[in-house]
Amino acid sequence: QVQLVESGGGFVQPGGSLTLSCTASGSIVSNNVMSWYRQVPGKERELVASAAAGAVRIKSYGHFVMGRFRISRDNTNTVWLQMNSLQTEDTAVYFCNFRPLAPGAEYWGQGTQVTISS
Repeated sequence: QVQLVESGGGFVQPGGSLTLSCTASGSIVSNNVMSWYRQVPGKERELVASAAAGAVRIKSYGHFVMGRFRISRDNTNTVWLQMNSLQTEDTAVYFCNFRPLAPGAEYWGQGTQVTISS
């Protein structure tokens, strides 16, 4: 089992910034991927950014990020999502995800609300 603890959501005005963090604990495998997804009511959950750790260190971003967000990781299985130039369309519940690089169970955090509004 893997436990994920998220923090950092909140309310900001358009153009503002927020940083989300997520820490994984429990049965952590070395080669894994930690990601941030987001979801709004009535829509599917979509990938925001992901970062692999271990033998393969690759980062990827959703098409809508367009250089505004940056994902980073440290060696203690914490992942950060720095979000800049936030727009109202970025309002969503943001979820942390952990999965091994090899096929296996994936885990989700409880979600943190991000609201962008003037």
